[in-house]
Amino acid sequence: MTQQPTSDHSPSLKADYASPTGSLQFQHPLKVLPAKFSIEEKTAYLSALRSAVTHLQEEVNTFLTAKMEEDKAIAVERTGVTDDKKEEENYGEEVVEDEI
Repeated sequence: MTQQPTSDHSPSLKADYASPTGSLQFQHPLKVLPAKFSIEEKTAYLSALRSAVTHLQEEVNTFLTAKMEEDKAIAVERTGVTDDKKEEENYGEEVVEDEI
């Protein structure tokens, strides 16, 4: 996750998801913290940033959970069987099966 300005130069918090089957961008706009700010303004800014990070995490987790369920359904459709423990251990990592 990074805090980056959008094309109109207003800051935003964003996370990018990319896979061989597609990509998705999660983004939340942030208010600009003035160059000279009061303690109250800084506190409000940091509070909003923390809230945006939490919301972004929730969105990403919801998306990834749905993606895992989708992948699981595809695997069951192809093989008729699913190994939940192996899937949980290896999800998001490249798994190379040993060839004999």
